[in-house]
Amino acid sequence: MNSSEVKPLGQLRRGGKGIISRLGTPEYSSEIIERLMQMGLLEGAQVEIMHEAPFGKDPIAVKVRGSLIALRRHEANAVEVMAHE
Repeated sequence: MNSSEVKPLGQLRRGGKGIISRLGTPEYSSEIIERLMQMGLLEGAQVEIMHEAPFGKDPIAVKVRGSLIALRRHEANAVEVMAHE
């Protein structure tokens, strides 16, 4: 993989890291984007996938700004990251 590929956060696997480059695309409501921002998922923040559920790999646990939060992959896909796994 490229060392600086932009992709949805929900596509990263356990141990995957990236810098948030953008929140939201037209298919996501403003309520989802607002909720993600309130949890600390802000442009420029570093994120890391810490855990995936054993069956189906959903939900995921994401470390961001010193906090560990759980997200459904669908929600995580609203966050674009500059990935470096």
